[in-house]
Amino acid sequence: MQGINDFILAAAEQPWVLFLVLACCVIDGFFPPIPSESVVVGLSAVSGSSGSPNVWLLGLMAALGAFSGDNIAYIIGNRIGIQRWRWMRTQRMQGAFRWAGKELRRRSASLIMVARFIPIGRVAVNLTAGATHFNHRKFVALTAMSAILWASYSVVLGYFFGVWFEHNHLLGAVIAIVVAVILGIIIDRIISKVRGSVPLDGKNIPEQDAPPPPTV
Repeated sequence: MQGINDFILAAAEQPWVLFLVLACCVIDGFFPPIPSESVVVGLSAVSGSSGSPNVWLLGLMAALGAFSGDNIAYIIGNRIGIQRWRWMRTQRMQGAFRWAGKELRRRSASLIMVARFIPIGRVAVNLTAGATHFNHRKFVALTAMSAILWASYSVVLGYFFGVWFEHNHLLGAVIAIVVAVILGIIIDRIISKVRGSVPLDGKNIPEQDAPPPPTV
């Protein structure tokens, strides 16, 4: 166990770790299988228990990456739409796109803000915002705020458990990630109660709610 803790601490002190956080957060904006939240929370826990990496730089990289990833997704949706690639045409994603299109017309600001905390939801919302030509300046402002909130939440959560388990970097990181996953599920359930869940079967949203194809 001590060997694992030493390895984690040595890795956390490397400068490339912050760029790894940045890359994960950017890619996660348009490719949800990348677990950016787990990376940020886990490293924040290590920072809380050891002081490395610098927690302020970690939060900055997480926020910058999240903001960049969300806006890359917007550009992808704006330029190529939501039908180009096979994974976009699956029933699961098309249902999410239709849901996002409907919700963007109803309450766009709050949707973009809360979507950052839902992995599939944020990708669907950001791509759909681009495909429907949602006001880009407004989108940039909203995603900047949501990225800061998301990064702050992830860093504070991880750092808290890191301080709590300061003598065991691995245990602190694992517990912080588990708690983050549980809180993510709770947040998703609350949002689903308030706004309606993302229709992952694609059957409950009418075709007219689907975003139009991009103009060429």
